[in-house]
Amino acid sequence: MKVLVTGGAGFIGSHVVDAYVDEGHDVVIVDSLATGRREYLNPRARFVELDIRDSALRDVFERERPEVVNHHAAQASVPSSVADPAHDADVNIMGTLSLLERAREVGVRRFVFASTGGAIYGEPERIPADESHPTQPLSPYGISKMVGEHYVRFFGGFGMSWAILRYSNVYGPRQDPHGEAGVVAIFTNAMLAGNRAKIFGDGTQTRDFVYVEDVARANVLATESEEPGLANIATGIETSVNDIYRHLAEATRFRDPPVYEPPRTGDVYRIALDPRRAQEWLGWSAEVPLADGLQRTVDSFRR
Repeated sequence: MKVLVTGGAGFIGSHVVDAYVDEGHDVVIVDSLATGRREYLNPRARFVELDIRDSALRDVFERERPEVVNHHAAQASVPSSVADPAHDADVNIMGTLSLLERAREVGVRRFVFASTGGAIYGEPERIPADESHPTQPLSPYGISKMVGEHYVRFFGGFGMSWAILRYSNVYGPRQDPHGEAGVVAIFTNAMLAGNRAKIFGDGTQTRDFVYVEDVARANVLATESEEPGLANIATGIETSVNDIYRHLAEATRFRDPPVYEPPRTGDVYRIALDPRRAQEWLGWSAEVPLADGLQRTVDSFRR
């Protein structure tokens, strides 16, 4: 089938494109390259350099007539959303709305939306948090993703099937180690350069780390399903930031301790997401153990 992937030159989106191409799908990538990288583009997919808020998006949809839209383009930094909520809302809310309008106009069959778990649930009342957990985001990023979910459901009322995937902390090859990337990429890049990495807070805060190729596989399964649904894409396992640092220090043979700095506004302290709904709905579960995924990530950064 023909699939249009927004953000297909980015960290997660490029892996999703690779998974679609490997399954034999006809893939069109729309990416502004604001944060994506040209070298991550799959050569077997067609590429359109365009911001999803651009009016020329309508021409792309009319020309390509995709059956499925997979939406990964986003402003994905929590600190950036705190610093500039208006920009975050413009990209994540207005951009998503524009994309949904274009999808409705050409009769897209299914819309797959990349969302977030930790940023939407906020500080969890129970761990692991399942999909029925109250949504109480602590950052504009979490708010904008929650609003995007509501718009996806709303457009489902026009006959377009949908899937919402709430990711936990995704890590793996191609993650940008600069700026506000995930801790795995930041720590790995620093250690391989011989530098101590920063930990915001005391390092006892926990996250649920899921390997990017497992996430890409979840997207393929969500595309193949006909059933509308929402699911966490996660492991259900808490891992502290200090433990991630220790694992990566061992993998890179780095000996120095981290530099601890004050916690950041908008970050949750503890989080893990319940993945059982993804198993029931999609037959998906995470397959790559954390130690293996971290080693693969280190090996990729070395290359």
